[in-house]
Amino acid sequence: MDRDTRIEVREVMSTPLETVSSGATVEEATKQMREKDINALVVTTQPPSIVTSTDVLDAVAAGKDPGEVTVADVMTESVETVPPDLLLEEVAAMMTTFGIKHLPVAEDDYIGMISSTDIAAQLG
Repeated sequence: MDRDTRIEVREVMSTPLETVSSGATVEEATKQMREKDINALVVTTQPPSIVTSTDVLDAVAAGKDPGEVTVADVMTESVETVPPDLLLEEVAAMMTTFGIKHLPVAEDDYIGMISSTDIAAQLG
């Protein structure tokens, strides 16, 4: 195994973790993603959920009004997480298995986000 595949999540994850409330509108979440130049937000529900740019696109394509629809209406619940010391190749395998592009990073609490783009930039 060469050095490039021995990179841990903590070395490339995005921090600080960006969050949004479940009561925010899809429009508000989209503006936040655009301002931060990211494609996913952790939703501050218990347990936490996630809303992604794909969720937003799906809502708009279905004819929903982004100013009226809430994050709770489009978010994904039961989010998988990864620890910061997990190797990128293992995260890439998880993303492939689950068909996802973003994973919150959690230790004792949520601390960051790792995306398929982050992994591709390191391993590609």
